[in-house]
Amino acid sequence: MLTGAKVGTVESSVNCKLQGSTRPPAFSKDGDFIIGGTFSLHSYTQTLQSTSSMVFAIEEINNSTDLLPGIELGYRIYDSCASVPVAVHVAFQFLNRLEAQFNTGKNCSQSGVVMAVVGDSGSTPSITMSQLVSAFNIVSHFATCACLSDKQQYPSFFRTIPSDQFQAEALAKLVKHFGWTWIGAVRSDSDYGNNGMASFLQAAQKEGICVEYSVSFYRTNPQSRFQRVADVIRRSTAVVVVAFASFGDMKILLEELSRDPSPPRQWIGSESWVTSTELTQYSFCAGAIGFGIPKSAIPVSASPYTDTSQLRIANMVYKAVYAIAHAIHNAVCQKTNAIAKCDKLIKLQSNRVSRTEHLKKVNFSQNENDVSFNANGDPVAIYDLVNWQKSGSGIIEIVTVGLYDASLRVGHEFKINRNITWMEDMSVCTNSCPPGTRKMLQKGKPICCYDCIACPEGEISNITDSADCLPCHKEFWPNAKRDTCIPKPLEFLSFQDILGIILATFSVLGACLAIIIGAVFFYHRKTPIVRANNSELSFLLLISLTLCFLCSLTFIGAPSEWSCMLRHTAFGITFVLCISCVLGKTIVVLMAFKATLPGSNVMKWFGPPQQRMTVVSFTFIQVLICTVWLVVSPPFPIKNLTTYKEKIILECALGSAVGFWAVLGYIGLLASFCFILAVLARKLPDNFNEAKLITFSMLIFCAVWITFIPAYVSSPGKFTVVVEIFAILASSFGLIIFIFAPKCFIILFKPAKNTKKYLMNKNHIFTDM
Repeated sequence: MLTGAKVGTVESSVNCKLQGSTRPPAFSKDGDFIIGGTFSLHSYTQTLQSTSSMVFAIEEINNSTDLLPGIELGYRIYDSCASVPVAVHVAFQFLNRLEAQFNTGKNCSQSGVVMAVVGDSGSTPSITMSQLVSAFNIVSHFATCACLSDKQQYPSFFRTIPSDQFQAEALAKLVKHFGWTWIGAVRSDSDYGNNGMASFLQAAQKEGICVEYSVSFYRTNPQSRFQRVADVIRRSTAVVVVAFASFGDMKILLEELSRDPSPPRQWIGSESWVTSTELTQYSFCAGAIGFGIPKSAIPVSASPYTDTSQLRIANMVYKAVYAIAHAIHNAVCQKTNAIAKCDKLIKLQSNRVSRTEHLKKVNFSQNENDVSFNANGDPVAIYDLVNWQKSGSGIIEIVTVGLYDASLRVGHEFKINRNITWMEDMSVCTNSCPPGTRKMLQKGKPICCYDCIACPEGEISNITDSADCLPCHKEFWPNAKRDTCIPKPLEFLSFQDILGIILATFSVLGACLAIIIGAVFFYHRKTPIVRANNSELSFLLLISLTLCFLCSLTFIGAPSEWSCMLRHTAFGITFVLCISCVLGKTIVVLMAFKATLPGSNVMKWFGPPQQRMTVVSFTFIQVLICTVWLVVSPPFPIKNLTTYKEKIILECALGSAVGFWAVLGYIGLLASFCFILAVLARKLPDNFNEAKLITFSMLIFCAVWITFIPAYVSSPGKFTVVVEIFAILASSFGLIIFIFAPKCFIILFKPAKNTKKYLMNKNHIFTDM
């Protein structure tokens, strides 16, 4: 039977003032072994449920035939009044065995001796009791301070509720899960709040969460303290508030906030208050999310409370009583032929070490509750994820929406099985930096406060909130948003390029012009004007000019290994062939007029065979230069990555610069020699005298190639090729226009001048008649 105040009337019958050296228990019952209990009965309604749960568990054990058969458990339950001095006073009453007045008189048993204590309801009283009184074990149902896991300081402390270390880590992961990185933090100014918040802040830092403010309060603080805390919450920019506070402290704070509600806030709560239905009256907390102790699995017949579906803390008491009972069972009972026999007269060792070892070995399951302790005296950390949701009638209900199991592997601890009501506003100091930018911390502010800086040229970031930008591979370049690297465009003079089309058109037109002129000359090959100007060299010159025009086409298009070797060598050889023909014609003009002198037989030594040999010899030297160049270090295609950062130039490397300049130098040498000879012959009789025409053509040729050199060296990318093609076309057109246009004009439009009589009247010499 229960002795003392009945459940529900404790507050009126128990005085929390310390009067005298002893105080009676709120509830008591004699037994062979006594289990002590200390709860804050005077302060919280939910602890009345805990008291009923303890009494029920003991009665259930006493009626069991499997656990402690033949043993009667008793209890001594005290009200600690949520007061450290009262809790210490109660602890010493347990220690000094001052319950003798409640003994049954069974002197041989240990009746009246407290074997272990369930409690206290708070961390601070539990810490004090564990530090001062270590002769018996304490199994707490609600003391969650992580500090109590330290077995060096608290060797006799056990608990059925998880340590706040697990809850703090779970809260940090919960905040991170919703993408909140800018929060406010409030806590009880107690061991529970201070230690819990310290663990949370440490875990939050690892998750990249920043705290705008962190303030504490305690229920005994003056009202002005709560007003200041409420004002901090109202003025803050953080939308999310994490509250690691006890029920009593939180109730006073919410009452203060209700007087002048703050802007909407998303509350994240610890288990001490977030599962309390008494606080759901504060509607501005709708949407609150937090962790709670898993719901009770206590049988319905447990207390004046027929609905045990929401009993969370009471379930921890239930497990604590059973843990103590199993420890006693392991000490006094033995199983014989599958039947347990217990000796209530066994004198249990009074030293704390022996009793602690029995508790450490506890491992059982009761009403779907698995109970065991790790080396620190802590259970497996499992929490319900709860959410304050408004029902259809507008009443806030605490709904279990998921589960957190710390024993699962990292990243899989959460299991959310219902929709969560929460504020969708992002609680951040700075909006996320989009891809293409990087974060730059603001001076003097937390790491969550930063500016978004565009990635520098050539670098990208492809994730949100990137701390750094990464350079692209040398053949890639950022897109316009600078969030991905794309292949650099390849640039070369192509046949689809406007410049390429224009130059290719002129190349073909030039070749066609040379062929047409050759056809005209061939058709009129027996006329005086064709024969008078060395028709064989003229035809060879026209063929070489055709090749010069066509070789420029090899410079258009994507460079390849063969095109790079062909373009430079073909250009060098065809141009030397062309200049050799012009040089031959110039020498013929000079020799022809020298032949008019009396007794001169110079033309005998510079007839057609010698002219052919001259052209072949000069051309062979260029062929030899090109062959050596191709053998030693030929041109080859490369990707030019240095001229432009954002694109790749496909071009031909010279291979051997000496070879390239040797080819050009040889062309320049022949052109200079030809120009000098043409200048010497310019004052000869001018009827059909090619000397002046050759002089003008070579003047244009030399001017083009002299200006080519600086333009070629300074032109970037594909314009280097454009300059080279332009020089080839310009010099080729210069030769064909100045040397052949006047003759074609006479042949086609002035046939009267294309006669032997006309030439004889002018005393002209016909070198080929």
